[in-house]
Amino acid sequence: MRTAKIKILAISGSTRKTSSNINLIKAIALLATETFAITIFEGLTELPHFNPDLDYGQVPENEKVASFRKQLREADAVLICTPEYAVGVPGSLKNAIDWTVSTMEFSKKPVALITASTAGSRAHQSLLGTLLIIESKISSATQLLISAIQTKLNSDLQLTDEETLNKVNQLILSLTEIVNGTVPESGLLPAPLLN
Repeated sequence: MRTAKIKILAISGSTRKTSSNINLIKAIALLATETFAITIFEGLTELPHFNPDLDYGQVPENEKVASFRKQLREADAVLICTPEYAVGVPGSLKNAIDWTVSTMEFSKKPVALITASTAGSRAHQSLLGTLLIIESKISSATQLLISAIQTKLNSDLQLTDEETLNKVNQLILSLTEIVNGTVPESGLLPAPLLN
């Protein structure tokens, strides 16, 4: 049985230092302090634009990309909290994920996806599809859509909306179960069919 905390690499889709999504990650870290050791990835804006000519196998590998990939490999799971921009996934977040396609850091990696935005369903579905195509391990219980997140967090980084708090606690439990291998493959979401 696992005794060490689960190592989580958390990625915010917003590059604003005081964004609601960063604060949500911090709130989750407080809620799961006994279970998770959360590290927030702070290099999203430092990654170069994805370019296959600069991808894996090139010498030298880009230092920022190499560091991001290493952090992903070393994490037991990934937590993504993102807003929706213009009914889509923030470009900097999609760019980061694109850098992992050839090297497959997300393959078989447990992932929790939270889209916290005024409206976020389109970005959520798009990003969920991407994560499933690259073989992330996600269940229906490790994805969550939160509207008006800024009204549900107080200045102490506590979730004040009871329904949202319950859903986040369930997400924490469900991600822990996937990491610990207690969720069968049938309990995970399948990759979407490509037509």
